[in-house]
Amino acid sequence: MSVRRIVTVVEEIHAEGGRELARPARIAVVAAVIENPWAGQGFVEDLGPGIEAHASDLGALLAPAVLDALGEPAEAYGKAAIVGLDGEIEHGSGLIHTLRFGDHFRKAAGATTLLPAVEKRGPAGVVFDIPLKHITDATIRSHHQSFEVRVSDAPHPNEIVIALAAAAQGRPQQRLAPLSTEQ
Repeated sequence: MSVRRIVTVVEEIHAEGGRELARPARIAVVAAVIENPWAGQGFVEDLGPGIEAHASDLGALLAPAVLDALGEPAEAYGKAAIVGLDGEIEHGSGLIHTLRFGDHFRKAAGATTLLPAVEKRGPAGVVFDIPLKHITDATIRSHHQSFEVRVSDAPHPNEIVIALAAAAQGRPQQRLAPLSTEQ
């Protein structure tokens, strides 16, 4: 796995809707800009060997880094794969939609739900939103949120940006009724 750079973003929200929060709401993202393992090969029928060679290493690299950046226990999480213009969305999907990748984050965060994801192809500097949801109960509405990310010079056409996001809480000032009230 060839990593060109790692970008870490931490946001702390102190007020929302004109009101201060009891405690700042934190979201962290760690993104690795990697060389696309299938770059220059044309259509690759079997992505399996590349997935086996890289997905677990990416999960092992990013999961502890995003939790360290968050600095407190994660309550919500998500993932992203942004493929450069010479790659296929399937290249990014292959790397992040496998237990070899996601289980590193689930184990480190004490999570049980599937990680929500975004996959897209775009030029360097493309903006993408990482969806997040609760780490153990996908029906908890307060934790359904998204976080906007941009890596200024990535992905290059032959690269993929692989990112993990973690939040220490749900949306700031959330007020929606629980899903059970509609059943």
